[in-house]
Amino acid sequence: MAISLFGGRRSDDPFESLQLFDPFSFPSFSSLMRFPDQHPSFARDVVAVANTQVDWKETADSHIFKANLPGLAKEDVKVQVEDGRVLQISGERKKEESSSDDRWHRVERAQGSFLRRFRLPENSKVEEVKAAMENGVLTVTVPKITLPEPKSAVKSIDISGAE
Repeated sequence: MAISLFGGRRSDDPFESLQLFDPFSFPSFSSLMRFPDQHPSFARDVVAVANTQVDWKETADSHIFKANLPGLAKEDVKVQVEDGRVLQISGERKKEESSSDDRWHRVERAQGSFLRRFRLPENSKVEEVKAAMENGVLTVTVPKITLPEPKSAVKSIDISGAE
């Protein structure tokens, strides 16, 4: 068994070297985490989406979404409701400007676009969605519609006929 330049181990198959790189295959998540330098743009995009952490809490009167977006201004973030009931949170972490004299020792902060979507329940008032950004945390509040109580499922039927 030999170690491949493309990550992982390969068999001693003499024809293995003839295998071509498939540009349409997607690397596994574990491959991205172990070998990020082999998939730099794809890994960066996956990490940007994966690192956009969102909590969804339902209270008696609303659905509350909180997204950790450190270092972003509210102008860098977009909140939309599309297709009737799909909440979409998107934005972009821009690459830091640097001169040719700069020497980076470590780059760990994700950059690039991110996008998260959530299908809202039927009891959501999508016309009244509110969003606020404070200290790198985006809070989106979706009020709930008070649904009417269902009528009794039992209905008495009078029986007609001769007595």
